[in-house]
Parts: sequence; structure tokens; C-alpha cells
Amino acid sequence: MGAWQLVAVGLVMMLGLLGVLVPGVPGQAIVWAAVLWWSLAAPTSLAWGVLIGATAVLLLNQALKPLLPSRRRHESGAPPRTLFVGGITGIAGFFLVPVLGGIVGFVGGIYGSERARLGSHRGGWASTRTVMRAIGLPVLVELFACLLVVGAWLGAVLWG
Repeated sequence: MGAWQLVAVGLVMMLGLLGVLVPGVPGQAIVWAAVLWWSLAAPTSLAWGVLIGATAVLLLNQALKPLLPSRRRHESGAPPRTLFVGGITGIAGFFLVPVLGGIVGFVGGIYGSERARLGSHRGGWASTRTVMRAIGLPVLVELFACLLVVGAWLGAVLWG
């Protein structure tokens, strides 16, 4: 597989990660399709293993989705920008501090956005808790599953 095709797969995965943050966009399906594209273009045992692992993680996420609270954006009172900032910092955190940085970055991004919007620590933290209860937890779980898939793909490309 050529370098340009790897870059294209990576861009599709990034589009899928951003799609997780936008309601109605099938971010998980986009990430899975990118892994499928890569594994079909570079048919090695490692590529098929990553595809099988990605399928298992994303199916588990789909099975757990009904157990999480539904996304109720209007109940949180936060603007859509808050969740987007949390998602971007979660993605950056995942790659800066592998795995756990995604969770810390997501919650930290929401807190930072809400603190800047409301102007105080107490108001920012209270709003962060409300956002996490209303819409943050389902988005975080879906984003984390997709980040695990993208991280496995990136690891396979770099070290495989």
C-alpha cells in the first residue's frame, strides 16, 4: 500500500472521529470502513487481525449503547461548541498520552470550554457534570471505541 493511500485512509478515519461528534453522522461506520479499506488493500495477517479487533470493539460498543443514557443535547444547556471542543481535545489527548489521555482530554476540554463560557470554576465544573450526564458519556464511549480502533491501525502501520 502506498503512502498516499495510507494518508487517505488516515484522513477518512479522522473524518469518522469527527463524525462521532456530529449527531446523525455514522462516525463508527466510517472508521470501520477505513480499516476495511486498508485491510483489503494490504492483505496481511496483521491487517486482518486489526480488522477483526476493530469489528469486535465497535460491535461491543453498539451492544453497550442501549445501556447508556441517550444523547439529550437540549437538556445540558451547553452550546454544541462545548462538545466539539471536548471531542477535539479528547482526540489530541489520546495521541499525546496514549489511551487515558482521550478521557482526560475529553472531560478537560468540556470543562475548559464551559469555564470560559461561564467565567468561574464552580459554574464550569457544575456545567461539565451536567453535560457529561446529558450527552457526554455516550459520546465519550463511542469516541473512545473509535480512538482504540484508530490507535490499533496506527500502531499496525507504524510498527507492523
